[in-house]
Formats: sequence, structure tokens, C-alpha cells
Amino acid sequence: MSANQRKKRLGKKESYEYMTRLGWDVSYQKEEDVYPFMKYEGIKINDWNAWDDPFRMTMESYWKLQAEKDKKLYSIIDAFAQNNGQKNISDGRYVNALKIFLQAVTPVEHKVVSGFSNVARNFKGEGATVACQMQAIDELRHYQTQVHTISHYNKYFDGFSEYTTLASRMWYLSVPKSFSDDVATAGPFEFMVAVGFSFEFVLTSLLFVPFMSGAAYNGDMATVTFGFSAQSDESRHMTLGLQAVKFMLEQDPANVPIVQEWMDKWLWRGYRLLSIVSAMMDYMLPNSPTSWSEAVGLYIEQNAMALYSDLERYGIEKPMKMLNKIIAEKEHYSHQVWKTLYVHGNAEAFHTWMPDEEKMNWLSEKYPNTFDKYYRPVFEEYKRREQKGERYYSATLPALCQTCQLPILFTDVQNGNETIYSHAVTEFEGDKYHFCSDECKGIFEREPQKYVQSWLPVYQIFQGNCGGATIPEILKWYRVEDGVDNMDYVGSPDEAMWNKLKNIKG
Repeated sequence: MSANQRKKRLGKKESYEYMTRLGWDVSYQKEEDVYPFMKYEGIKINDWNAWDDPFRMTMESYWKLQAEKDKKLYSIIDAFAQNNGQKNISDGRYVNALKIFLQAVTPVEHKVVSGFSNVARNFKGEGATVACQMQAIDELRHYQTQVHTISHYNKYFDGFSEYTTLASRMWYLSVPKSFSDDVATAGPFEFMVAVGFSFEFVLTSLLFVPFMSGAAYNGDMATVTFGFSAQSDESRHMTLGLQAVKFMLEQDPANVPIVQEWMDKWLWRGYRLLSIVSAMMDYMLPNSPTSWSEAVGLYIEQNAMALYSDLERYGIEKPMKMLNKIIAEKEHYSHQVWKTLYVHGNAEAFHTWMPDEEKMNWLSEKYPNTFDKYYRPVFEEYKRREQKGERYYSATLPALCQTCQLPILFTDVQNGNETIYSHAVTEFEGDKYHFCSDECKGIFEREPQKYVQSWLPVYQIFQGNCGGATIPEILKWYRVEDGVDNMDYVGSPDEAMWNKLKNIKG
């Protein structure tokens, strides 16, 4: 009697195909009712089976991998907390880099969870659906990890406790909120270009690499560990984004101009979103490993240019005017953002300060053509005022860009007007709208009905929708404790806590 032959275990490729090529078609419902967004954006898909995920990861292998990563990650996070790891950071000022990062990025991570879940539901192809479902779970894990960081630092420092309220109300956080709302209200194909490609593939290195390396340089090993844990996820996310773009471009020539417009739009929107990262890199890290200018040189001038070149065979063109503007602004970007954050420090949920002489010399070295000429004199004047007890806070509210919602704070450097603010205006249905750049104006003019609905904090304050007309009333509505969560770092409770942790005598 012969023994039964054991069936051969499926290989990774075969297992992936069985899990993502189900061959399921609608029968008793109309396809357009089950997948209502498939034709909404004009993208034409002729063969969903052409979708090919190079990772070929099944849910079984995914859960095993992520469980092992989480086990290691949370053990290190717990060790950081139990050993008072906050004492080992370089300086109390560093915590404010965490505040601005976590206040801005954590709510966006949570928004992206629902976004990828929505795309997974609305894509017809099973391969794309599985990949998007995995990324939704990844983003949820990242969000949860960041909340753990908030939970730990909130025990010692101010400005963390009301991050969910701040996300929907604080003026500078309307920039990431408007970005994520814009993404969430796009169709599934545009969502994949916006997040999967433009942000994850083109811009994520400008966000995570400087932040994680900055954490390492400043002794924040819990954040470094999170960065390593997330990096393998980010590799998959970048591949998914590029795969989505190539898939659309290969399916039909009519998709090319639609994808081109989305790529250009979201490159610019993501770049403006990262303006706050430029200030964090150059000014908020006591020990700065890399300047914003160097990061743009590597990740935009080299990597993004090479990526656009790779897509030229599909008919995609480099948006050279936009890319040249980004390159021209790199010498000014962080300084102009930090100056804005400094003067409005009375209406923020973190502390600001003027750089000391060592930091100014570092900035002079990194920005030899601009810092000493345009920014050091201004900052030295602010320091003189501080020494006289006249620390400057603006009593006015800035005009905001209708598209990116940043204050109109950037100068027209591309045209050689380094001291003149860049300002564009357009009209729609009898009303005037203002912008920080021609690029933001162009995005508005392609979808005006969308952007006229923007919730702009300054104008909401003028309309009486933010708790009152005075800064104390607005701060109360923000749930910011005046004199504790805001103002200068020097003399703050955060500085006092840091001195206590390090046993520094005042």
C-alpha cells in the first residue's frame, strides 16, 4: 500500500497569485454600482491582472513580519521609558522639534489609514486592493507608535496633551490638515499619486530621513528605533506608489496627461507641507546632521530628477519651472519659515528661540550665499531686543495662501527678488483669492470649487469662529495654556523641567 504523496508547499509567487487573483466578478449588481469611482477621474484600466506587486507579500507573511517588528519595537520603547530616556536627549529645546513633528504628522498618518482603506475598497483589482490594505495597517501602526511617543513626553513637557484638538484648530496645523483633507477628497487614483507616489516615493525621504538622523544626533533613541522599524514599511510604500503610477501609464495613453497633472500638483503640495520640516532641521535640532539645502540637493535635485527621467518613456515630462523654483528656494526656505514661527510664537503650542552664536555660524557655513546677507542681521536684532526685555511677538495676523494655507511668507527668489514677497492673485465668481506662489494659484484654478471651501484660520478668526477676537481668547479655544505651552523657550516651564532633569542650577 503506497503512502499518500504530500502536496508540495506553494512558493511565494504561487501563494501570492492565489491570494490576489481570485477572478471574482459582479453578477447580480451593476459593476458601476459596486465600483462607483472607477471612471470618476477619467483613468482607463484595461487589465487589472497586469498589476504586479514586486514584494508579492501575502497576509500570512505580513502578519508574521509585523508582529516580530512590533515585539522588538515596543520592548525598546518600554526600556526608553523605564530608564528615563528623556534625560539623555541633547537639550530641552529638542523636545519642540518632536512637538511640531508629532502635532503635524500624527493626525495625517491617521487620515491616511482611512484613505488607503477607502482605496482598497474602491479598486477593482485584487492585487492592488491587498497592497493598499497592508499599507493602511502600516499607517495605523505608525500612528500608534507616535501616540506612544506623545504619551511618554507628555509626562514631562508641555504642548503634547491636546494634539487632537490642535490638529483641527491651530493655525499652523491647518497646513497638514488641508493637505490630508485635499488627499481624502480625491478619487482613488489621484490618492495613489498623491500619497503613494508623490509623498511616499518622492518626498518621504525629506521628512523621515532628516527626522530620524536628527533624533540619533540628539540622543532620542526611541525615535531612532521607530525609524528603523518603519523603514521596511516605507520601502514597500515607495514601491507601491511607483507601481501605481506605472500601472496607470501602461494601461492607456489617455491616462498620461491626467497622471502628469496629479504628479505636478502633489509634488508642489507636498513640498509646501514640508516647509515646517525645513525649520525643524535647521533651527529646532540642537545638533543638526544635515541642512535643508543639502537634503533638497540630494532628494529633489538628484533623486526626484532621476525619477522623472525614468518615467519619460511613458510620456511624463519634468516640471522644470517648479523644480527650478524648489532649488532656488532651498537657500531661503528654512530661514523664512523659522522667522515666521518665531514672531508668532505667542500663538503656537511649542517654544521658539533665536539661534545662539554656534548655530548661527553653522547656518553661515551651510548657507554661505544667503544667511549672513539676509537673515543674520534680522536675527541679531531680535536677540538685541530679547536682551533689553523686549522679545518681539507679532500683534497682527498674516495673509494666508488659499491652497497650501501657509502664510504668504516666501520671497520671489526665483526672479532675483530676495526681499520681495511672492504673491499671486486670481478671481473666481466675483471674489479675489490670494496665494504664496504661481504654483498654488495654478492648483486652485484647476479646481476652484474645491479650494474656495478651504478653512483658513486667520479669516475664521476675523469672522469670530475661533473663540474670540483677542489672542488669549483664541488660545483658550485652541486649548493652549498661555505662558506655558507657547512663547519663548527661555524662561518656560519646559526649560525649568529640563534643568531639573539634568540638575542644572539656574
